[in-house]
Amino acid sequence: MGLLAPGVPAPDFTLAAAGDRTVRLADYRGRVVVLYFYPKDETPGCTAEACAFRDSYEAFVDAGAEVIGVSRDPVTSHDRFAGARQLPFVLASDPDGEVARAYGVMPNWLRLPGRVTFVIDGGGIIRDVFSSQFRVRHHAARALALVQSLG
Repeated sequence: MGLLAPGVPAPDFTLAAAGDRTVRLADYRGRVVVLYFYPKDETPGCTAEACAFRDSYEAFVDAGAEVIGVSRDPVTSHDRFAGARQLPFVLASDPDGEVARAYGVMPNWLRLPGRVTFVIDGGGIIRDVFSSQFRVRHHAARALALVQSLG
């Protein structure tokens, strides 16, 4: 199975998250969600990507969207990463990669976990998918442009 495409319903999920939280996609119905999958906390590319989302976070919120980052890292790692980088959005743990697989996010040819961003509208429909291991800052910029256009 490949990446889920725009126009299809986003699979619901429930994951443990940083800050001793549980995150459920269904809890965000009626709001736009930017769901981004990334390989690993505190690596250079993932840190740059997370900081790009952090730096644009207020603009996402102003446009009525929420940002959720997902990786296989444990919640304890997410807590450290969010604290060290002052990340205001949810970081969720997908330790077995089950949610990533449901979205079609698979390791690349280098065996790195996928780096993919989905923009999900308030009705739970995927509106955009962007996959790039190396254009890390572009994930936030592209998602924000679409989110602002939806308003």
